[in-house]
Amino acid sequence: MSSIGTGYDLSASQFSPDGRVFQVEYAQKAVENSGTAIGIRGKDGVVFGVEKLVTSKLYEVGANKRLFNIDRHIGAATAGLLADSRHLVEISREEASNYRSTYGASIPLKYLVDRVSMYVHAHTLYSSVRPFGVGMILGAHSAEGPELYLIDPSGVAWGYHGCAAGKAKQNAKTEIEKLKVKDMTIKELVKEVAKIIYVVHDEVKDKAFELELSWVGEITGGKHELVPKDIFVEAEKYAKEALEESDESDEEEL
Repeated sequence: MSSIGTGYDLSASQFSPDGRVFQVEYAQKAVENSGTAIGIRGKDGVVFGVEKLVTSKLYEVGANKRLFNIDRHIGAATAGLLADSRHLVEISREEASNYRSTYGASIPLKYLVDRVSMYVHAHTLYSSVRPFGVGMILGAHSAEGPELYLIDPSGVAWGYHGCAAGKAKQNAKTEIEKLKVKDMTIKELVKEVAKIIYVVHDEVKDKAFELELSWVGEITGGKHELVPKDIFVEAEKYAKEALEESDESDEEEL
């Protein structure tokens, strides 16, 4: 353990002399060690993409997904510890269910994000619990249009047009910034999301990964769904071709 912690990292409820909470920073490191998850908000919906790292050839294809349904109109993508992700997804589903039974309507995403981020933040306040090692991207499409939020392990939530969490979040953000997301439909964005996941994937360190794509928007009737097989295959093909082109151009420069 590095000397800068020197006892101040033993409890989530303790500040270091320079104003840091080390356990929250460690939780953020846990997220950064995970496969990349991205969410992009277009003009008619939200697209999620996840780079699910596969550490063994013996794993079953499609197991341990990192894309989740929270409510019919709300989807989530997570980066970080999968067990923690599942717990937060369960809490989110309970909030959505309680809201529906109380008010007889679907939960607004902004309200859900406030509730879940408060729960995440509560786990940074007490020495009897630890922070969640999860970056959770939540997206929905309602009458007001598409919405996208990212909750980080400190309990802070921001609204985004495009966001990323995980290993290559900085590279992914750079790629997202190149897109004119406000003018793009989710059908166009699916290809770009797949391309970004392939571009930022580190083939040297993590050779095998599974691409996961889902969307919610006008094209799905406001429901969060996995991207249909034919569109998924097309997007993956586009991503691989774009990656090959960039590799060829790099070789030419050399």
